[in-house]
Amino acid sequence: MVTARQALPALAREHPASFVAFDLLAVAGHDIRATALAGRRELLEHLAADWSPPLNLSPVTRDRSEALQWFEDMPAVGVEGLMVKGAGQEYQGGVRQWWKVKRRQTVDVVCAAVIGPITRPQYVVVGLPMEGRLRIVGRSSALTAAAARELAAQLHQPAAAHPWPDIITETMLNRFSKDKGPVSLTLVEPIVVEISADVAWSGNAFRHSVRYVRTRPELAPADVEPPQR
Repeated sequence: MVTARQALPALAREHPASFVAFDLLAVAGHDIRATALAGRRELLEHLAADWSPPLNLSPVTRDRSEALQWFEDMPAVGVEGLMVKGAGQEYQGGVRQWWKVKRRQTVDVVCAAVIGPITRPQYVVVGLPMEGRLRIVGRSSALTAAAARELAAQLHQPAAAHPWPDIITETMLNRFSKDKGPVSLTLVEPIVVEISADVAWSGNAFRHSVRYVRTRPELAPADVEPPQR
């Protein structure tokens, strides 16, 4: 979100931020990255003993059943999934030592464009009806050959004026992208498709690429609604 400096105080009051700590790398100026995660966590818990919101300590468990329960319950409040780490691991910057297990859900969206030829689409550009218009909210990961054939059989040239331009910026598909160059769209008559997406829905876009699942010819684009979160 970009806003004027003068509006920041009001924005902070309207949308207060929280800080969640999940690791500790130094204590009183001493580097503790060589300390095992279990030891760093103990020090972090001691540091956070008197914290209160907006300062928060991330929850942690070694109980598999509890972790599975979190995995089921926490997406309802916007948590994407679980981070799995080894208690004996040192912290090594630049080295991935953990697994991120994301919770995914199937969502109906509108395919109104693809990247690549209409006869052999490479990516699906997805949209959702929002504020009276069809808004671009993300794109899929690369389609497999089988998925491309299945989707291509349902794609047609637009029958009327199209709500999207045929050239957009990369940041319209991924606001975190460093690539600011143009992206050419192959516009198609809007159809409904089912996707698999993680729960990282910002309210107006999917923060990560989605996975194409299938077409939904029994649904009309007007039947589609944005995710509730």
